[in-house]
Amino acid sequence: MFDIGWTELLLIAVVAIVVIGPKDLPRAMRFVGQWTGKMKRMAREFQGQFNEALREAELDTVKRDVEAIAKIDPMADVRKEMTETGAEIRKGLDKPAEPKPETKQPETKQPDVPKAAPAAADAAPAATDAAPTPATPAVAAGDPQP
Repeated sequence: MFDIGWTELLLIAVVAIVVIGPKDLPRAMRFVGQWTGKMKRMAREFQGQFNEALREAELDTVKRDVEAIAKIDPMADVRKEMTETGAEIRKGLDKPAEPKPETKQPETKQPDVPKAAPAAADAAPAATDAAPTPATPAVAAGDPQP
């Protein structure tokens, strides 16, 4: 605590005997002893209260940590993941297989072949059939397209 050697203590004792006097020295030493005892008790009490508050704070955090760990249910997490995975698998099984995209082949123009006229014996044209309206002019086989 204090770096006081024997020579310093001897010097303090000689000064105390000269200043206080040999008659009042025992009372002064008792007073200094009581005062240092009180200071030590106060320091010890303060340190004890500080340590107790620290322990309580640590216990509170440990208690909260234990409660948080107790609330963790690893099986619930596993069940949840299994349910989600099962639903995804069922969804995949219930969904029809998607057709594979085919590679596009270049289209070749087929020559326009006139359709055969329906035979008179088959049926007469229906009343709902309207005359075709020419939307675009016919394109010849060799003409470039716009």
